[in-house]
Amino acid sequence: MRRPFGTTADGRKVEAISLHAGDLSVTILTLGATLNDVRLKGVAYPLTLGSKDVAAYEGPMGYYGALVGPVANRIAGASAPLNGETLSFEANEGTTCLHGGPNGMHREIWQIESHTESALTLSLTLPDGKGGFPGARSMRARFSLDAPAHLRLVIEAETDKDTYINIANHSYWSLDGHASITGHTLTVPADRYTPVDAALIPTGVAPVDGTDFDFRTGRALGENTPRIDHNLCLSDTPATDLQHACTLTGSSGVTLRIDTTEPGLQIYDAGKNSSAPFVGLNGKPYGAFSGVALEPQRWPDGPNQAGFPSCLLKAGETYRQETVWSFSKP
Repeated sequence: MRRPFGTTADGRKVEAISLHAGDLSVTILTLGATLNDVRLKGVAYPLTLGSKDVAAYEGPMGYYGALVGPVANRIAGASAPLNGETLSFEANEGTTCLHGGPNGMHREIWQIESHTESALTLSLTLPDGKGGFPGARSMRARFSLDAPAHLRLVIEAETDKDTYINIANHSYWSLDGHASITGHTLTVPADRYTPVDAALIPTGVAPVDGTDFDFRTGRALGENTPRIDHNLCLSDTPATDLQHACTLTGSSGVTLRIDTTEPGLQIYDAGKNSSAPFVGLNGKPYGAFSGVALEPQRWPDGPNQAGFPSCLLKAGETYRQETVWSFSKP
């Protein structure tokens, strides 16, 4: 189903498209290619954080569920070398460029290429130089549902100039229908992570052994656990086939499994988040620790970090990312 969702402050029309298959129903917005709502049959509440108000997505909920980029996560100093030159981007977190800058992909209206009851393809064209990123870039995002409860996202991009691409879905997950993710357990098979400095820029790669970032046998999330806004290293390069990224389980027993081709998983516990004054799908403004962001992507600050998985996309080549979210209940 395709319906009007609202109008942005600058007059752009936003549409909502609903998909259904098996036990799963999702709603996607053309603003930011945003995963707005996820519902599992037999569960009385939404499993992702979202809003019914366009203004919320233009304000404090700008990243909620959106495809962020063209380079997700942080770029130190809002600059990076490319082909002997230094690119300058728009800083929006101190001196850092976060998620493509203040006018990143989460602000864009994607075009509907095709849709059926269980699949949707959106496309976006970014002009050369927007936000400081070179190349006229063509992007496509295909969402599809498979029974009993699998959501698949395939993202592809092409460019006419060498550029950097690292796109991530920035959904926040909450599997119990509560105001906080306390009671959730997260398991991630990664044996390494990227420590960060005060600006949350990676300082290298380290083993998770003996740290708060060892999720291999499962760790609790929530207010009374160590804060996390870090990348866990799933592999050294993007994979051709899907690999297991993580499993999130609520105290309700509702479970989310993520598989991806991406080499990194950024985990953010939403400890600083607030959607006030906007109301979420739960009927109240979201507060701190209201969900957990699990973002398959390349490692942070890749353009500036020697030895990190490359996010360079050369002219004429194709970027591809695939992620599958699988849901189940007791």
